[in-house]
Amino acid sequence: CLQQAKEAIPSAQHKETPVYLGATAGMRLLRLQNESAADKVLSSVGNTLRSAPFNFQGARIITGQEEGAYGWITINYLLGNFKQVSGWKKLLHSLKSLSETSGALDLGGASTQITFVSKDLSSESPENQLYFRLYGKDYQVYTHSFLCYGKDQALQQKLARDLQATWIDFYFQTVENSSLPDPCFHKGYERTINISDFFKNPCTSDKKKQLPFSQLYIKGEGDYQKCRENIQKLFNKSNCPYSRCSFNGIYLPPLQGDFGAFSAFYFVMNFLNLTSEPNPLALNKVTSTIESFCARPWQEVKTAYHHIKEKYLSEYCFSGAYILSLLENGYEFTENNWQMIHFLGKIGSSDAGWTLGYMLNLTNMIPAEEPAGPPLSHGSYVGLMVLCSLVLVSVLLFAWLLFHKPKCLQKGIV
Repeated sequence: CLQQAKEAIPSAQHKETPVYLGATAGMRLLRLQNESAADKVLSSVGNTLRSAPFNFQGARIITGQEEGAYGWITINYLLGNFKQVSGWKKLLHSLKSLSETSGALDLGGASTQITFVSKDLSSESPENQLYFRLYGKDYQVYTHSFLCYGKDQALQQKLARDLQATWIDFYFQTVENSSLPDPCFHKGYERTINISDFFKNPCTSDKKKQLPFSQLYIKGEGDYQKCRENIQKLFNKSNCPYSRCSFNGIYLPPLQGDFGAFSAFYFVMNFLNLTSEPNPLALNKVTSTIESFCARPWQEVKTAYHHIKEKYLSEYCFSGAYILSLLENGYEFTENNWQMIHFLGKIGSSDAGWTLGYMLNLTNMIPAEEPAGPPLSHGSYVGLMVLCSLVLVSVLLFAWLLFHKPKCLQKGIV
């Protein structure tokens, strides 16, 4: 990555080019599991970046709230929603719908974030609120990051829950390993899990059980409906201390406006060919596509997608089902508002994600106040002059007609 940057940036500008590194949920989990190991990773990365010819500004682990906010900033910056306009366009801009910004849905391996502006945002959960002033305008933003609910950690959670549900059956088995049928993998697929490694993860450590074997064999069933039922158990909807919740007792205001869904949301949906249409597909079409994919035998899938690594290919069925569960059961998108979601890989030539927003914030490239400039553009000045001239001519003509009425008009009045 550094070598590519050296080639892309003119050598004369290397020393004045700032470099920032932000680490996200994978490192947040490592810090929970082993803080000294996380510190060593950051130290090693920092030493490498200092050796590059750029102006290294530091490496740190960002919070989930920051990750959500930077993703929201990125997509709205790229969509042009923060741009301030002058002249007559400013009046038109102020007449836009209430949804002036797009919400952001981010899905990684270890966490997922939802961030959007809501006119119905209440003060009952202040820890989920952020305030921004950008280009002279104030934004009150809701954001929350769910650690352990990225697609990789969600799969680990599901497997741990499945294992926990059947551990009594396993306990009385005397074999060195046992098999667990899993509807979220294709029929004919098998995977081996080391039990000792499985429960080291902070996302699964609370479900640890003593088992009489060291390895677990996963055997795929390819049953989408059963898979969804298993996944939905990850979202605790039974307790909500607020007026409205997403899951696990976390406040969520009413969904509002369009949403850009990026990172793994896009990668998974793009693989399933659900992003190629100009308009978002209906929810039932998305569901049927994922269900059909999950039902395909593993050998058939391997042959059709032989260019994709087996580890990634084997998890697309789970990931597709998990995305629908998260959006439907977690955030309560429905058939009626599903079209609000737009799966984004790039906006223009730039990647949709949190990194650009992180850089824009650290380099102060989005000012809090609107930059000083002429109140009207050159085109607006010309238009205004023409308009004023027309008004002036009209007024003079009306005055002349009023005080020098033609004889035909005077006769008509008499």
